[in-house]
Amino acid sequence: MQFSEAWLRTLVNPALDTHALGHALTMAGLEVEALAPAAPAFSNVVVAEILTCEKHPDADRLRVCQVDVGEAAPVTIVCGAPNAAPGLKVPCARPGAKLPGIEIKVAKVRGVESFGMLCSTRELGLEGSADGLMVLADDAPVGEDFRAWLNLDDTLVTLKLTPNRADCLSVAGIAREVGAITGTEVRMPQIEPVASTIQDTLPVTVSAVEACPRYLARTVRGIDAQAPTPRWMVERLERSGIRPLLAPVDITNYVLLELGQPMHAFALSRLTGGLEVRMAKPGEKLELLNGQIAELTPDMLVVADLNGPAALAGIMGGQLSSVEKFTVDVLLEAAFFAPAAIAGRARRLGLSTDSSHRFERGVDFDATRQAMERATRLLIDICGGQPGPVAETATGLPHRDPIVLRLPRLARVAGIALDPERVAQGFRALGAGVERREDSLVVTPPSFRFDLAIEEDLIEEAVRLHGYDAIPAQPPAAPSRMLPQDETRLADDSLRAALVGLDYQEVITYSFVDPAWETALDPAARPLPLANPIASQLAAMRTTLWGGLIETLRHNLNRQQDRVRIFELGRVYAALDDQPMKLGGLVHGPAVPEQWGAPARRVDFYDLKGDLERLFGQALDVRPATHPALHPGQCAGIQVEGRTVGCFGALHPRLVQSFDLPAAPLLFELDARALVWRSLPRHAGLSRFPLVRRDLAFVLDAHTPAGELLAALRAAAAATVRAIDVFDEYRGKGVPENQKSLAIRVVMQDTERTLMDQEVEDAVHRLVDAALRQCNARLRE
Repeated sequence: MQFSEAWLRTLVNPALDTHALGHALTMAGLEVEALAPAAPAFSNVVVAEILTCEKHPDADRLRVCQVDVGEAAPVTIVCGAPNAAPGLKVPCARPGAKLPGIEIKVAKVRGVESFGMLCSTRELGLEGSADGLMVLADDAPVGEDFRAWLNLDDTLVTLKLTPNRADCLSVAGIAREVGAITGTEVRMPQIEPVASTIQDTLPVTVSAVEACPRYLARTVRGIDAQAPTPRWMVERLERSGIRPLLAPVDITNYVLLELGQPMHAFALSRLTGGLEVRMAKPGEKLELLNGQIAELTPDMLVVADLNGPAALAGIMGGQLSSVEKFTVDVLLEAAFFAPAAIAGRARRLGLSTDSSHRFERGVDFDATRQAMERATRLLIDICGGQPGPVAETATGLPHRDPIVLRLPRLARVAGIALDPERVAQGFRALGAGVERREDSLVVTPPSFRFDLAIEEDLIEEAVRLHGYDAIPAQPPAAPSRMLPQDETRLADDSLRAALVGLDYQEVITYSFVDPAWETALDPAARPLPLANPIASQLAAMRTTLWGGLIETLRHNLNRQQDRVRIFELGRVYAALDDQPMKLGGLVHGPAVPEQWGAPARRVDFYDLKGDLERLFGQALDVRPATHPALHPGQCAGIQVEGRTVGCFGALHPRLVQSFDLPAAPLLFELDARALVWRSLPRHAGLSRFPLVRRDLAFVLDAHTPAGELLAALRAAAAATVRAIDVFDEYRGKGVPENQKSLAIRVVMQDTERTLMDQEVEDAVHRLVDAALRQCNARLRE
């Protein structure tokens, strides 16, 4: 929201300079994003009139002008502007004037002495055409200080408002806030009803009553659309970032800025029959004011005549019913459209308008009539015309329920004692109704404050009006004590630190993703759609971390970063009630940075498996698996206590091509819960007795994973068995086809005594029996 400080001070003028006013607004929760001068600094520039203009005797492109600068006699000024002509009023820089980057002095130009300079907008640092002199209005007072006449010693204030403060999207709303903050009197525009002089009306029907609880229309006939917009209005519009067009359009824009009520003016002659406020019909189209052809959907609200939609309600008018310079009769529209009926529609069409910005957040439904009367008065004063009566339809307007603010709770939550009378006075200054009871205030929010609904909202308002910077900084009074910590659970930061120690970097990606990513990675995925996405490519909740990791890889590859090792710890959203925490990662490029100590090679499946084993702190039970996003032959699942807790592997070639990657990255995704639990370490002394090692060679089906055999052996192992590991695999001579030989190392030891041969043989027999029963593995002969 940008506005002129001078405009604001016509409504409320606190005894604060510009920067103090900006600080007060920021401390009240209305962040001042920028304070900019309305014009660059320059001095000694006056309004002047060219009396005569003759060709320079020694230059074809120069002219010698006699200029009235408000002194006793005209002055001579040499000018090269092509539009210099007698009768023009222009800004004139007098000798000694300081303009942006230049100081004006008396000088001879091709032998003719020049006593100043006639200025263009470029030389003054102003916006506008720089092709010639800046032409001023005919009523510009000759000799008047140019800065003072155009009120250029003004400041443009830009507020960065939060979405809940739609009441401050107008100069009147900001003035009300300043008055409440500073205790200064606020002089709101005096709006009186405009009596109708004709009885012409246009029939209006509201079919979508929930989307349009209030609609006002008024016919005004016989206007002069080409009447010039007053300079004061042009100034305020331009300094609010709106370009003046035609007077009727400028008036509706001015009311929007002044009161926060979007309005629209239809050319009455271009409407057929009456108006109907309804939802769009399938297949309807509308050419908007910006020339865009909008394809309407049934959830879009329109204002239509007999020929079809004439305006996209709350967003933009239609081109066919727009006001032009030859328009004589207009229909003024002012309405309250429900925020839910407008939100997201403009963005869907690629639009962002001042009207939709306000209606999406909520417009004062009780000030619609005032806006209509204000616009009518300005239109008649500027363009003339005869107004008809106001046709109004109102059904189901929002109701403002009283809120009880308990004073003891206010003091407890705010942390400071606030004077109840000052709190009540502040609420009244904001337009709320206040009733004092014994230990509470009953506050009825005004119609323009949609953000006041519960007691906590009132507490926030009371503290905000008191001033955040006025709250004393006090040390916490709560006693400090150590909280219990479960040593069997690792903190998330421990997982992050472990992966950073494995040469990974953490990334944080959007939980909002492109639905096409999700279906590409898993055709069976059903990502949760967002009701109001911030962008079309961020329209669903992620069901896996891989989409964001792959996009991060692409971002790095596009910037010539080939070696990428990244991870993310975050939630995925399989359903509204199923949002598990996942740990995902991606590796791509060389296994180690380029160096002399190791040959260059690309990272492979077993590098990633090693990283995961170091992360788990143990050898993993890895089984062949399938996943639609991973290569069929390079995909494995990880088993913990018989439960699959994740998978890893190389990206599927189909997706490598789809994502336009030079090579397949390796990815993993784990259930974070499987990593955070650990057993407490227990002290045990070193055994003084010798180890016993037995090497067993098992022959089994070639497709049986080694992990399956190890799991069976470890489950059957005696208490004296300390380790069971694979140390060799053999296929070939002596081993039947489609089978393999796995060499298993078994280490046994007791802490109390030396193991007897029979104990060792019994333990080995148990292992051999378990391997045969569970994996059909026999000892190799």
